[in-house]
Amino acid sequence: MPRRVSFHTLGCKLNFSESSTLAREFEQGGFVRVAPDAEADICVINSCSVTEHADKKCRNLIRKLHRRNPAAVIAVTGCYAQLRPNDIAAIEGVDIVLSNNDKGDLYKRVAELGERGKVQVYSCETDELTSFFSAFSSNDRTRAFLKVQDGCDYKCAYCTIHYARGASRNIPIAEIVAQAEKIAAAGLKEIVITGVNTGDFGRTTGEKFIDLLRALDGVAGIERYRISSIEPNLLTDEIIEFCAASPKFQHHFHIPLQSGSDKILGAMRRRYTAAKFEGRIGYVRRLMPDAFIGIDVIVGFPGETEEDFHVTYEFLEKIAPSYIHIFPFSERPGTPAADMPNKVRPSVATERVRRLEALCARLHYDFCRKMSGTTAEVLFESTMRGGYMFGFTGNYVRVKVPYDKSKINTICRTELLEAEPSAEVVGRLAE
Repeated sequence: MPRRVSFHTLGCKLNFSESSTLAREFEQGGFVRVAPDAEADICVINSCSVTEHADKKCRNLIRKLHRRNPAAVIAVTGCYAQLRPNDIAAIEGVDIVLSNNDKGDLYKRVAELGERGKVQVYSCETDELTSFFSAFSSNDRTRAFLKVQDGCDYKCAYCTIHYARGASRNIPIAEIVAQAEKIAAAGLKEIVITGVNTGDFGRTTGEKFIDLLRALDGVAGIERYRISSIEPNLLTDEIIEFCAASPKFQHHFHIPLQSGSDKILGAMRRRYTAAKFEGRIGYVRRLMPDAFIGIDVIVGFPGETEEDFHVTYEFLEKIAPSYIHIFPFSERPGTPAADMPNKVRPSVATERVRRLEALCARLHYDFCRKMSGTTAEVLFESTMRGGYMFGFTGNYVRVKVPYDKSKINTICRTELLEAEPSAEVVGRLAE
């Protein structure tokens, strides 16, 4: 009987692409991939460590899997495994802990696993994180996540990613295009371009991110591309102009802001001002008035006064993003922010999160409501709920229409009728 393996991915799209690639290696080795909640012989956790909550979620998941499958091998990799390997190794049930450098050897390490009970720990220092684990997702959903870059040189004051992922690096454009062609051959229509600092692509090879976009634009069979996230100082006029002109690159941008206060941006060691950020948003909207713009905001950073928060709130109202991803500040050991004075009380940060969530709900609904009465191309996914299927327009409006299996993984001309309070838009397939 084939051995069963389950995958449990925490965190970002980059982790998702890597987990999918690891799963293919296990399947090629004769394993059967099972659902995360199914009984398995091997349980693989690809961890995140962006916040303390992410660390806690990983620890709880390990314990849950061990209770459910006490005989299963549990292997943990990813950013939490990179930063705190010994903490993970001390949790009952863990058999293997792999650094991000060793992630690509996971299948081999599991195959070589000897006597149970002695945890195998493969760790390395940040300056040793030099390998590049090529990855893309497939057969998991309608769109594929394609990893084009890893690591980050920015060292923002609150962030552990540089320590967990190492310096910025990438593989050549030609190799990425070959992977995109494999995705197209598998029948997927959309690719999300992902990385740790995606726009910083080219550090290793001397190539440019815009050259990568142009090369991917020529891959036959892929009808849509999205850039998962890009720093505002790396979102150049050239990139914006290219996305506006290309029928394949969607009018959808995820641009981290973190704060609307220049004082807090400086303390965070971000590489732009609020005015610079506003200028980038303005240029996107000048060329693509229908663009969906999602942004990240951290509240409760050390030293953030009520006045600083008010500046951020007013700035967000002014630029009116389509969606706000809101994070209360999470103190990460070893980062400069951990030692900063004037900590914000958790109760104050929680209240600021609540206020921004209300603002986000209003802005998101307003954006989707403006799409009512228009017609758009929607890529429908396989999920069915309440007799409906769901998909996204090019500018990332979630649309639901009565379920039709023949339309799954196809791009359909759809009339957008009415936005619901949830910001989902009721649609009707065009004749």
